[in-house]
Amino acid sequence: MTQEVPHGYVEGAEEMPEPQLRLVLADGETGKVHVLNLLTEETIAVADVEDVRAIAGDGRFAYLTTGSGELRVIDAGAWAVDHGDHLHYYRTAARDLGAVAGRPPYDAAADTATTAVRAGNGAVELLDRVRMEKGELIEKGTLTADAALPYRGHLLLAEGGAVRVEGGADVGACADAAGTAVTRRGVIFGCADGALLVTEKGGAFEGVKIRYPRKTPAGDRAKAFRHRPGGSTLAARAGESGMWVLDVVARSWKLLKIGPVVAVNAVGEAAPVLSLTKDGVLRAYDPASGKETARTTLLTGPLTGSPDIQMDTSRAYINDPAGKAVYEIDYNDDLRLARTFKPGFTPTYMTETGR
Repeated sequence: MTQEVPHGYVEGAEEMPEPQLRLVLADGETGKVHVLNLLTEETIAVADVEDVRAIAGDGRFAYLTTGSGELRVIDAGAWAVDHGDHLHYYRTAARDLGAVAGRPPYDAAADTATTAVRAGNGAVELLDRVRMEKGELIEKGTLTADAALPYRGHLLLAEGGAVRVEGGADVGACADAAGTAVTRRGVIFGCADGALLVTEKGGAFEGVKIRYPRKTPAGDRAKAFRHRPGGSTLAARAGESGMWVLDVVARSWKLLKIGPVVAVNAVGEAAPVLSLTKDGVLRAYDPASGKETARTTLLTGPLTGSPDIQMDTSRAYINDPAGKAVYEIDYNDDLRLARTFKPGFTPTYMTETGR
């Protein structure tokens, strides 16, 4: 008799009843890469990466840009699978998958089948996501684009001033594409005149432009979107002016003129957006009114490394390279400091997985 495979089964992984949240932390001085388990507070070393320059994540894998130009890939061993009305949470051992050659800066995005890694020269390497989950970096194609985003088994490409489905028709205009985001309301491409929201229904794709409220200088454009996974409110730096808030549901932008920011992120619909400034102060704002609702001083002294804000369904995490610490913040409780982690090394770069 054939044994029935349990719903949500993933070969080689252990399904868990709660999110398996982890932080991938890279020490820019020593090259040591660690994974911090936010449930057990245990930290394990997973790799030595010489001359780390940047980090990005896709919910499971961390991508570390190196001084040599390679992109090192780390499997944090924690992830969530969205089944629409519920999530499944998994864990396995963290491991180093090796490197992808190219030219920085890099963008990495993935769905369940494909990971697209775009290099700074526009070259896009498509990796087999299933093989990545088994510990292998296997290329399954290359192309050139201004932006590439795997989405629901398709590949969306921005090139020549438009976004199109690979092998299909254009879905909308998008000049000078930069920055992408995946939300439950569709996907976002940053464009010179705003953003293009692309939705899919029954295999058919449609694009809707969300224009900036006024003419925006190139230096104030939103070129990198940050948000809580699954959220439909996005935050982005607006040059020296402050922070953009993009409400995907209302299809509208709001510019918070708060001055230069180091990092930003957004919780979700009708929830705070956060900013970190050079003075080490974390601030929360109401996304509709732009009013500051809370603040706390976290980082002291001249900022070093790359302090960032990572977000999940109940907490935010800020790395403090100068203080060799990571702070857990309850953003629903006036930015209350919930926990402080002292990993014993410099957390120069950070990304969260398991969400």
